Amino acid sequence: MERMQEDLLSGSPYDGPHGSPWADPGAATGPDAVLAGLDPEQRAVATALQGPVCVLAGAGTGKTRAITHRIAYGVSSGVYHPQQVLAVTFTARAAGEMRGRLRQLGAEGVQARTFHAAALRQLQYFWPRAVGGPVPQLLERKVQLVAEAAGRCGLRVQRTELRDLTAEIEWAKVTQIAPEDYPVAVAKSGREAPRDPAETAQVYRVYEEAKSRRGSMDFEDVLLLTAAILEDRPDIADQVRSQYRHFTVDEYQDVSPLQQRLLDRWTGPDGGASLCVVGDASQTIYSFTGATPDYLLNFRNRHPGATVVKLVRDYRSTPQVVHLANGLLSQARGEAARHRLELVSQREAGPEPVYTEYEDEPTEAETTARRIKELLAAGVRASEIAVLFRTNGQSEVYEQALADLNVPYQLKGAERFFERPEVRDAGVLLRGAARAASDPLTDDAPDLAGQVRAVLATRGFTAEPPAGSGAVRDRWESLAALVRLAEEFERTRTEAGQGTDLSAYVAELDARAAAQHAPAVEGVTLASLHAAKGLEWDAVFLVGLTEGTLPIIYAKTDEQVEEERRLLYVGVTRARKHLSLSWALSRSPGGRASRKPSRFLDGLRPGSTAPGARTGVRGGRGGVEPGERSAARRVRGPVKCRVCDKVLTEAVERKLRRCESCPSTMDEGLYERLREWRARQAKKQGAPAYVVFTDATLMAIAEDVPAGRGELAAISGVGALKLDKYGAAVLSLCAGEEPEEDPDDVEDGGSDDPA
Repeated sequence: MERMQEDLLSGSPYDGPHGSPWADPGAATGPDAVLAGLDPEQRAVATALQGPVCVLAGAGTGKTRAITHRIAYGVSSGVYHPQQVLAVTFTARAAGEMRGRLRQLGAEGVQARTFHAAALRQLQYFWPRAVGGPVPQLLERKVQLVAEAAGRCGLRVQRTELRDLTAEIEWAKVTQIAPEDYPVAVAKSGREAPRDPAETAQVYRVYEEAKSRRGSMDFEDVLLLTAAILEDRPDIADQVRSQYRHFTVDEYQDVSPLQQRLLDRWTGPDGGASLCVVGDASQTIYSFTGATPDYLLNFRNRHPGATVVKLVRDYRSTPQVVHLANGLLSQARGEAARHRLELVSQREAGPEPVYTEYEDEPTEAETTARRIKELLAAGVRASEIAVLFRTNGQSEVYEQALADLNVPYQLKGAERFFERPEVRDAGVLLRGAARAASDPLTDDAPDLAGQVRAVLATRGFTAEPPAGSGAVRDRWESLAALVRLAEEFERTRTEAGQGTDLSAYVAELDARAAAQHAPAVEGVTLASLHAAKGLEWDAVFLVGLTEGTLPIIYAKTDEQVEEERRLLYVGVTRARKHLSLSWALSRSPGGRASRKPSRFLDGLRPGSTAPGARTGVRGGRGGVEPGERSAARRVRGPVKCRVCDKVLTEAVERKLRRCESCPSTMDEGLYERLREWRARQAKKQGAPAYVVFTDATLMAIAEDVPAGRGELAAISGVGALKLDKYGAAVLSLCAGEEPEEDPDDVEDGGSDDPA
């Protein structure tokens, strides 16, 4: 929305018929020069100058290159007058890229805008003549007015819920649904409404009334009002059509009914006389905003004489990545699936996609961070690496894992976890409860996690997640992460024989927040799959690929599930060379391994089958790798005391692998040396001692003295991060030697023991 706003609010109000093109001295001129370097399909697009033209372009096939060369070829050959060409797309970034390419190709004067920017210029230009008076003022943020409308309706709406309510109003407007029709439309669409549809309809109506009284308009009104003027004033419509005679629409699979309505007004009664649309139904992932691939899929029905060109040569990804992408779509169902494109990679062979199963989410995140560190060491730039997940709530554990290894990262499309409003608000509440001598909210809670739940309940947190998606779900995921941190923190302290309270937990939150302030310059990208659309990286890690996350649990209908599959397809096709797909069997260390890998990987990951999958499509050959720490963490059966053979149930006893009452074989001298060494490490880091190793872990090391890295890794509480960071020092102490001290070692020790 911010990029759209920037594009809308810049430039002249209307690109009139007598623009002043400026020359680019380095521009390529002449028809032959424009066509040079195009592959046969791209050349077919570039030379199809008379519409209607439909370009079905797969991921990485050079669609922007094809359509910009088409426009430039039309200009250089004299078929197009540059000021009579309008190219529209969906983001200011894409429009800016298109303008830059057109200038380099010598097509100066061509207008490349977003739908909203093009409509706003026309609206501002024609409003005085068509309506009279001042043009309505554009609302830069409609949330505040939606909040006021909700208040007028007597509804109490939390700040974080306003985004969902605003999104519902936007969806209704782009699908051209009036307030009074909203409840019925929601029921027919099968859409998960974030709140009672009747309440939303009431807020929608009051919002529209308030906007009208103030003489304001929102982004959707820009399209609505422009279309209405063109419908009501044939003379103005004729003027626009005489100005723009050649139209190109990029990302046509994302067009909404409202945008299609405006496009129809622009092109006029003859429809696609000179219309070129470009899209890929397999990349339709924004239906929740009102986007639909129907106009792309039905283009040939609306325009029977249309020229159709398919771009399938993939210049972005290796054959191994492309093979997986094709296999993923081979299992798709529905109308969009029938129009899928079989991509053919044009790159040299690369590494096979890697499938990895982990025992728990922290292990998945920590090992992913280690693999990223290895790529960085091999020369891959941090900005060419991405970790992609389904929901923003999944980011925190990856932020922490990368910060632990001092790997810079940048979070795209969301705030860092500890900077999110709901997390900051929760921190204030928890600090207040920790300072209170007696708090009725927490006095009756049975444990620390119960105290945290009680405090967060005052902000609407519930044990079960809310239905639907959007801000409410993201907010719940953030608060649920705080509860899980409390559970893990309490378990670790208990295992170490230490007491725990709310004050200690708040101090732990502060320490974690401080550790996550990694530089964002040249950083690894952390992004949701939706935010990754249109981007690409050398290396992509697709994480958290479990049932209930992808497809998301609230994807109920077949079409909703298929859109989730397309979302994974978009993620796969972001990778140029390195691709990793992973999932965790449980959320927390020691948790029940009840999760299953995403159904979308069935038939693709080795050892799995996909009923009904098309024959001849094989999965990646990379194999499923066990998580690097899973063998050490996995409990194959009951843990028994190594002294009396009794089955152990207490956490500390299980870590020590003996009953508390059974005689200890601990090397007291080694234990003391380990404690002294740990104290020095903790002082260097300015962190509590247990962050390095808990007392129970040191006791386990001193009781079952390891002779090498493998034996040390098998001890509970020693994970991959700590093995790399402290392994050499611990093994030196176990061998009776003094470890080499690193005076510059001031990093956080990580947290293989949950804390």
